[in-house]
Amino acid sequence: MHAHLERIESPLDVRRLDVCELEELAAEIRSALVQSIGTIGGHIGSNLGFVEATIALHYVFDTPKDQLVFDVSHQCYTHKMLTGRAEGYLDPQCYSKYSGFTNPDESPTYDLFRAGHTSQGVSLACGLAKARDLVGERHNVIAVLGDGSLSGGEAFEGLDNAATVGTNLIVVLNDNEMSIAPNSGGIYENLGALRRTNGSHPNNFFRALGLDYRYVEDGNDLRALIATFREVKDIDHPVVVHIHTRKGKGLAWAEGDPEASHFVQPAASVPPRKGKTYQELTRTVLLDKIQRDPSVIVVNAGAPTGVGLVPEFRRACGSQFFDTGITEQHAAAFCAGLAKGGAKPVFMVMATFAQRAFDQFVQELGLNHSPVTVLVFGSGFYDIDATHAGTLDIVMTGNIPGLTCLAPATREEYLDMLDWSIDQQERPVVIRVPERMVCGGEGVFNGAAPGRWHVAQPGSGIAFLALGGTIELARRAATMLGEQTGVLPTIVEALNYSSFDEPLLDSLLDAHDVVVTLEAGILCGGFGEKVARYFGKTGMRVMCYGGKKEFLDRVPTEEFFKIYHFTAEDIVADIKALGIGAQ
Repeated sequence: MHAHLERIESPLDVRRLDVCELEELAAEIRSALVQSIGTIGGHIGSNLGFVEATIALHYVFDTPKDQLVFDVSHQCYTHKMLTGRAEGYLDPQCYSKYSGFTNPDESPTYDLFRAGHTSQGVSLACGLAKARDLVGERHNVIAVLGDGSLSGGEAFEGLDNAATVGTNLIVVLNDNEMSIAPNSGGIYENLGALRRTNGSHPNNFFRALGLDYRYVEDGNDLRALIATFREVKDIDHPVVVHIHTRKGKGLAWAEGDPEASHFVQPAASVPPRKGKTYQELTRTVLLDKIQRDPSVIVVNAGAPTGVGLVPEFRRACGSQFFDTGITEQHAAAFCAGLAKGGAKPVFMVMATFAQRAFDQFVQELGLNHSPVTVLVFGSGFYDIDATHAGTLDIVMTGNIPGLTCLAPATREEYLDMLDWSIDQQERPVVIRVPERMVCGGEGVFNGAAPGRWHVAQPGSGIAFLALGGTIELARRAATMLGEQTGVLPTIVEALNYSSFDEPLLDSLLDAHDVVVTLEAGILCGGFGEKVARYFGKTGMRVMCYGGKKEFLDRVPTEEFFKIYHFTAEDIVADIKALGIGAQ
């Protein structure tokens, strides 16, 4: 079934095949992709569409001497198969062996960078080309863009700089007419015009920048791709090769629904949670707000699926939903402009992508006191590639002057915070949306004093300060500690991590010896460290629980908790080791 693919150990084996055999190889790769991704999940649409292009690249160019950089590297699965990692897609026992993104730890020869976000590929390639020329080497440098990456600002910066390189640099633009969701931005109108004219439209964005240009209408035609790549191989100036591919090619449902096929869950994924998720709850609230108030607008930066902005919701919002494309920097500044103009923007973003807008969070939001609501999803500890980890958002947003950063612990607190934040006109507000739905705490949050925290359980001796969704862990640990030692700990819901409820903290000094902080994020620069600093001149002992400053790649969630002592059992054992509650 996979006769050719099973014999591929490196691109040298690909180059030994004739074109008919390469076409057979493409069919085998599609079969392997559908089987493996269908089992463990992954990015299926873009990979199915980029099979022939990847084969042609490794067939024509002398990789690894010729350097290949994937921009949105979630379309690198075929590349991995052709560079010694086919077992990860052929052998069910090895399906989870390799990352879903390029990874030098797997193959330092063929995977030059870890890349999981977008739009940086041309910039990386420009650096590689300049370094090559400085040291007097001769080889091709190829950057692969795709899946909406052209809308990102860094792609524009990279292309603008590439035009000045004056030496070999090849940019392969995989145009499948999609991003994660439908493309957004004027550049895609130009791509459409180029597609309609077979690349001959006089209004050509790339030529306007000073770049050479080639077009391949059928980007899934191996022969046409090979011919074009041979034409530009060893070229002495920068060139863009624009190829038109079909997202999800070869899989009927994926071709028919390219947004749903962007990423699919494992076949044996966990059963859906009972009751509403926070994504569903948010959609309900926002739709009600939008229907009542024409100034409310929901903004997303090209990744609506991850934050629950399903197509039906987007259609229901009409003009009060706006997708800026994969442009988190622009989206944040756009929201600041909306707020200044009298609108009430709600920017919904994944924690991992919010990192890309740090400067705008500082300048356009914090410094300008722009009344924007930012809803951050996907934060905390998850079994995910290091490229998409959501553990830095507390450190990033909580240290920006002017931002009010809220961390609801319960459904009711979240609803109160969201309602208040959208309508207030004084400040930018970041709400760290919890993962698990917990009920309770109605009336706890007070918009007139957003820095106040809540004592969920009064006690003495030990106080748990639980940031946001860690309240469940605090309750488990407190119950366990009480059962084992007789101590009744205080439990505090820390609802704000950009400022402290100083009166509450001061009140703990009277009847407590130990404060335990809990946060689902990196400790260094985070919530717990600030608490420890606050108590530094007192006799209060502070124990901080959270993550280390490190990258963990695809570590199962339960292992995260064990590594960081982020379990009730570990926390209680640590407290008891101090001699607290000993009989």
